[in-house]
Amino acid sequence: MINSILGQNVSVGASDGVSSGRNRPDKCKLTVEELDAWYGSKQVIQKVSMGIGAQHITALIGPSGCGKSTFIRCLNRMHEVSEGGRVTGRVFMDGYDIYAQQVDPVAVRRRIGMVFQKASVFPTMSIFGNVASGISLTRFWSRHRDLRDVVERSLKKAALWDEVKDKLDQPGASLSGGQQQRLCIARAIAIEPEVILMDEPCSALDPISTLRIEELMLELKKDYTVVIVTHNMQQAARVSDWTGFMLLGQLVEYATTKEVFTVPKDKRTEDYITGRFG
Repeated sequence: MINSILGQNVSVGASDGVSSGRNRPDKCKLTVEELDAWYGSKQVIQKVSMGIGAQHITALIGPSGCGKSTFIRCLNRMHEVSEGGRVTGRVFMDGYDIYAQQVDPVAVRRRIGMVFQKASVFPTMSIFGNVASGISLTRFWSRHRDLRDVVERSLKKAALWDEVKDKLDQPGASLSGGQQQRLCIARAIAIEPEVILMDEPCSALDPISTLRIEELMLELKKDYTVVIVTHNMQQAARVSDWTGFMLLGQLVEYATTKEVFTVPKDKRTEDYITGRFG
């Protein structure tokens, strides 16, 4: 569990992360409080607070440059390794502050995995090696676990096993774009995260591959909490349970996806989803 990995005495107890009365899921896996982020002297995230529902798909929408990708990088402490990256505020996972001084960022990233916009396969590695690398690179290993079983299970969860089971020794780069993205998802799953962050996972894919990834997201939420960044509002409407609209580094509106797309409370949200800007 997260407390045994992140260390002791990092729970904040009473705080649930979002002020009373704000719209949020009933059970939150991640809770963000007053999050600010900078690149050097430039502030790119401003006072974002939200609760991300456990075993839900949460979508973040908004125009390019509004801070969506930076925000999810803050959720697993990747932003701080960017040049000039700095974060203030708090992010809780199951009640534990992942930004507490004694917390190991590497341990956070084992529990909160990331899938990037461009499929980041290791071109010199086999399909098998690409999945297994997620374990070896994070040193997340047990003598009692057979590596082949982990790879097979991860590929099955990523809906890729049937397509690659007879060519596991072939290069990961030999797969199609959609297959490579699912391979990256399998690699993320292999280290047994609890949350999977996806940054524009379908932006470079054809419609058929996009549909496969969307179907996979719906399967993944049975076991994981999923957060996606997308410019495709139809995609957000199809797959997500909750949607946040971001603009100029601020979270303008956050509610169930149905509410955001049918009865938005902020005119800026309505203007964006109806195509008046963005």
